[in-house]
Parts: sequence; C-alpha cells; structure tokens
Amino acid sequence: MTTRSPATASAPVTVAWAGANARRLARQHLHPDAAATASPFSGPGEAVAAMLGAHAQVLSAAELSVGLRGDGLTRTDVRTALWTDRTLVKTFGPRGTVHLLPAADLPLWTGALSAVPTGPNPFPKDARMTPDQVEAVVAAVGDALTGAELTIDELSDEVVARTGPWAGDLVMPGFQAMWPRWRQVLHLAGHRGALAYAPNRGRKATYTNPGCTPLPGPGALAALIERYLYAYGPATPAHFARWLAAPKRWAAERFAALAASGTIEEVASAEDGPAWVVAGDTDFPDAPVRGVRLLPYFDAFAIASWPRERLFPGAAWERALGGGQAGNFPVLLVDGVVAGVWHQRRSGRRIAVTVEPLKPLSGARLRDLAEQVERVAAIMEGTAELTVGPVTVGPHA
Repeated sequence: MTTRSPATASAPVTVAWAGANARRLARQHLHPDAAATASPFSGPGEAVAAMLGAHAQVLSAAELSVGLRGDGLTRTDVRTALWTDRTLVKTFGPRGTVHLLPAADLPLWTGALSAVPTGPNPFPKDARMTPDQVEAVVAAVGDALTGAELTIDELSDEVVARTGPWAGDLVMPGFQAMWPRWRQVLHLAGHRGALAYAPNRGRKATYTNPGCTPLPGPGALAALIERYLYAYGPATPAHFARWLAAPKRWAAERFAALAASGTIEEVASAEDGPAWVVAGDTDFPDAPVRGVRLLPYFDAFAIASWPRERLFPGAAWERALGGGQAGNFPVLLVDGVVAGVWHQRRSGRRIAVTVEPLKPLSGARLRDLAEQVERVAAIMEGTAELTVGPVTVGPHA
C-alpha cells in the first residue's frame, strides 16, 4: 500500500497512477482480482452508487455497466429496480445527460446539480428564456407530472397551457425538426427534482414527477465531491469540473473550501501534480492490475478516470476515444488499461461479440476474454458467441 510515513508526515503522499487506477477498479468491483474488492454489491442501487451514476442514453449499455459491477445481476434486475421497485431513477445527471441514479440519493444529486452554475446560453437571443420564464416552466413541469406519466408531446401541451404561448414557440433546433422553447430547460427540471423518466408507452418515452425535494446545495455539493473523490480520486478540480460540466474556477473554489475544513487532503501525482482525495483515504494498492475486462458504451469508469492518456495509452487514444470523447466505443481493458474495442450484435438470445484488440492476446488472456464474454451474455440474458477480430492499430475503417 502507498501510505504516509512518519518521517514525511507533513508532506503530501505521492500516488502512482497504477495504484490509483487499481483502487478505482476495485471500488467499482471491476478489478480482475476478486480478492482486491470488497464484498459484492447487494443490488443495482449499490452498484450505481459506487460508479456515481450509470450513463443511460442507451439503456442496454447502462444495464451492462450495472451488471458488470454486481454479483449475478442481470438486465432484468436493473429493470426491476428501475420500474418496479423504484430503487433506481432514470433522469438527467452529470453533464445534463441521461443517467440511472439511486433513488435514495436523488435528494443529494438534485441538490448538488441544482447548485452548479450554468454556462453561457448556447441558444440564439430570440430563442432564450428569461429567468422568470425558466422558473415558470420548471414549476409547470413539476405540476403537470405530479401523479401522471406523460409523453413529451403531452407534457408540452401541459406546459404551454400553464405558462403561455411563448413556451411553445418552435425556436429550438431538434432532430430534423424545431422544438418548443420550453424544451431547453428539460434537463434543468430533472436537476431540480421535478422530472424523471417513467416506463415507455410503446416506443415513446414518458416522464413523471419523482416527488423529490433537493437537499440544500452547499451540503449536497460537498457530499458529492467526497463521493467523487472516493470513487475516482486522486483528482483535481479540473477533473471534477469536466465530469460535472461545471466551471473550473468554481470547482477550484469548492475544493479549496473543503480542503480548508479538513474534509479533503492533497496528494502528489506524477502525472497531474497536486490532486485530492478524501481526508485520510491515502491507501493505494502496490500490486499491478492483471486481467481482462469488457466495458460498454459510456461506462462511468472510462469517462471519469484521469489522466485519460494513461487509461488510453498509445494507439488506444486514436482507436477507442473517437476524437477525445470517452464512451463512444465499448472498450477492452487488459491489465487495467484500454487495449482494444469490441461490439455486439444480438439476434434473439444469441449475442455475437467481436473483440478487436490493439495487440495480439496471449492464450491466458484469450481464456480470460472468453470468460468475460460469457459474463456479458449472462447479464444480458443471452448466449455468447465470441470472435476475436483482426488486431487494430488505427481509427476504425
């Protein structure tokens, strides 16, 4: 373990990236060595809490992200937690993107996200809303969805009826259409706890009011930073700002306040210079990571782990990052770093998995990979068929 020695008690602990990476993997139950992790998560809610939300724009990817962190969890378990037990909530999370979040943590999340400063308004002047209009729309969304499950069109009608025709002006560019003005604050309604997803009605998404009262912003933000550093530390304010889509200076001020209170402490990182962990949380593994893992689209570990050039070394930067955006490709991890990409095609219960490594895999690694493909198929409730494709060393043709 990397620890502070008595002779250097006043100096920051120095943390190697390999140790930080191994601890992040272990805390999310992604470490190939089961002995490196704690006891299994009891259900989808605990797994989602450990990764600080599962990106759910593609729900099947979120189901796989959650299942990979559990012990025997399947996509049915995730769906049951989401739509029946309601221990998970599908709503707008970090960066304004759709996530699964634990229902028990929703007051914390909404309190923290509501307190994040918004950046410059990206919409043309004639499409923008005044602060009073924003508040009116958020209130109208919450009122319309209380005790109801509405499609986006039904919700739009309710919002316009409650606010005024201006909310329905078609001024927002959408997918091959123009959307009503009020839609620009849809994610904000989620951040305020006034909106979450309900089960689909056929192929149409529906929304409801989750009945959440956000916690006060300052305390919620402090708790979120602590959880972030526990899961992904050591990290810098800039890392946190990028993960949350928040201003860097604002994030630096939040970190400075927590450091002054003794809540977090500084460590030294060879790659990033000064970085931060939860106070006292300075033990890191010495043993290198060995083994294979498969992660789906937009997995939280690949998005939140920094420095990114260490997780995506060499050719992986071009092949698996897609122009610098983590998550665009499902990735193959070998010994804790990205070493290829993979994709799957489902037909009934049959799941054809093709893995494209950046370097040839040894016999032992191929056996590990076959086990991981079987695990993916079990989570997705199918039968696996593995193909190891040609070694790829550049952008996908």
